[in-house]
Amino acid sequence: MGLKSWLGRRRGEAEAADRAIPSPPTEQEILAALNRVHAMLTEGNAPPVITSRVVRIARTIRDTLPQLRHLGAGTIESYSVMATATDYLPEAVGGYLRLPREWADTRPIDGYKTSLMVLVDQLELLASTMDKILDAANRADAQALIAHGMFLQAKFGTPDGPDLTLGPPA
Repeated sequence: MGLKSWLGRRRGEAEAADRAIPSPPTEQEILAALNRVHAMLTEGNAPPVITSRVVRIARTIRDTLPQLRHLGAGTIESYSVMATATDYLPEAVGGYLRLPREWADTRPIDGYKTSLMVLVDQLELLASTMDKILDAANRADAQALIAHGMFLQAKFGTPDGPDLTLGPPA
């Protein structure tokens, strides 16, 4: 093996490392992205109708993050939560906040809808999606609880429930 081929292989490895797929954001990075969106709202003097919806979405994402391990790291639900916090939400809010406030809130851009109305629709869609994902994550825990209860019932209980009386049966 010559020096030239060795260097070529070394460069190929370096190039492959440069093209490596980035790892998904950590929980802390997702929370930091939500904090940046909140800062955007404050700095951009966003109207309360926007701020309240973003706060609701952020709260749902924060509630969902600990549950994501039950859904699995590679699921569409996990990706949707991560992408909402780091991409979809900041992009929607940023696009609106870059517009002059009076123009954004009064001029129709999509049929009869103003930029404000379009953003509200987008935020409502994100909120309902995050709610569904949180419900799915919690449902997994609830199903585990039900399965455990069925196990306990089969092991220790009667069809009417366990006999919890003290003393001899009457």
